[in-house]
Amino acid sequence: METEILGPAQRDAFLSLLDDPSPAVRRALLARFGELGPAAGPFLDSVARGSNRVLARHAAWFLAELNLTDPVAEFRAFIRSLNYELESGALLLARTVTPRLDVGGCCTQLDAIAARCRELIVEPSSAREKCRVLNRVLFHEWGFHGNVENYADPLNSFLDQVLERRTGIPLSLSVVYLLVAGRLDLELEPVGLPGHFIVGCFTDELPFFIDPFDRGVFRDAEEIFSLLRANKVAPKLSDLAPTPVREVLCRSCRNLVNHYTAAGEPQRAKLFAGFVEEFETTYAKHAAG
Repeated sequence: METEILGPAQRDAFLSLLDDPSPAVRRALLARFGELGPAAGPFLDSVARGSNRVLARHAAWFLAELNLTDPVAEFRAFIRSLNYELESGALLLARTVTPRLDVGGCCTQLDAIAARCRELIVEPSSAREKCRVLNRVLFHEWGFHGNVENYADPLNSFLDQVLERRTGIPLSLSVVYLLVAGRLDLELEPVGLPGHFIVGCFTDELPFFIDPFDRGVFRDAEEIFSLLRANKVAPKLSDLAPTPVREVLCRSCRNLVNHYTAAGEPQRAKLFAGFVEEFETTYAKHAAG
């Protein structure tokens, strides 16, 4: 239906304006999509599912503002797609509890952090040197820190809330770290340890690890093993392996089951338990196939 209403020129015009940061432009676009009504949905949905990640995020924001999507159904569809990308997944997860989440605003903030890092990075720089700059910007200039006082607060797990409050748990702070690093073309990986979450760099001769919950402190493999032993965990080499995006998002859902249960919100806990089951069932079917 949208092709009958939106000709090629109009589609191109919309595409050129979707990521415009001007509030006036965004309001005008929102009003125009509102005039188009349901017919705007297929166009925005096709962009939101397209390969251009920047336009996809902004299209998702317009869909949410226009109430043209069901965030819970959208996240379930993402799980079943097996096409897991960390930033999209984290934003879709957050939208399940905040349908009107400002996707563009979240991405703009991550862009701003990365832009500040670029100002301070002197090339050529090693991965470790770039991480030192990232640490300075994230933890000193922007003030991100681990939420030790209210660790079990469910808001600690949602990307938009972590960016707004600048605090979170190991997994969510690691996600922020990874998303900024990705904008800097810095190859880092999520590493889900037993009982903790960190970031790993495997491009140097010897891997090194960053703990965003501890303001980005660097650790080597033996230091990680010592920490695990101190927590009564027998370390295995596989503990240091990169964690798939699927498992990062599923683990976030598991955390939310526990935190919403502790907060006395059983319906929310049930929602995220359903997402965990969806991840596990989808992966089992894929592995079996």
